[in-house]
Amino acid sequence: GQTGGLSVAATTTDGIRVLHPTGEIDHHTCGQLRQALNELTADRPRVVVDMSRVTFMDSSGINTLIAAYKHVTAAEGWIR
Repeated sequence: GQTGGLSVAATTTDGIRVLHPTGEIDHHTCGQLRQALNELTADRPRVVVDMSRVTFMDSSGINTLIAAYKHVTAAEGWIR
């Protein structure tokens, strides 16, 4: 869904979850990205985040990705 300039879609390719955020990732929208990442990493710790449609990202978005990376690697998975 669209909230504050960010939409997030997810697809699966060869068992790898691909997250497609579109728009701006900032302190208003990073919760939406965090929720989508948490849903993906709950049962499939192999995740690709396609950032090609992200037009802006501040430090809150970077922190969200770092937290997801730590979570996924602790579960012996990966995020790219």
